Amino acid sequence: QVQLVESGGGLVQPGGSLRLSCAASGSMFSITGMRWYRQAPGKERELVATITSAGSTNYQDSVKGRFTISRDNAKNTMYLQMNSLKPEDTAVYYCNADAFTVSGTRNYWGQGTQVIVSS
Repeated sequence: QVQLVESGGGLVQPGGSLRLSCAASGSMFSITGMRWYRQAPGKERELVATITSAGSTNYQDSVKGRFTISRDNAKNTMYLQMNSLKPEDTAVYYCNADAFTVSGTRNYWGQGTQVIVSS
């Protein structure tokens, strides 16, 4: 079994910054694609950013230039640096990853971390 644990959420004022982390642990050989999703109250979960094992990244248009996704493969950890935060960034942020295990490649979710952008 693979576990993903997010951390780093909290309350921040508009224009502020937060850094989210997602640490993967458990029985796996490697982590391939990793992603951050978010879900705002009353809305569907949406993809925010993705990163491959080689470090290639993609972003939702609304966060381009403000958010940066990165990863440390040696630590099986992914990060999301969020700058110039806006109230509309308020959401629960979820980590998602593909892990190569004895059972093949499986997709896993973290439990989520709350981000609130408010003055």
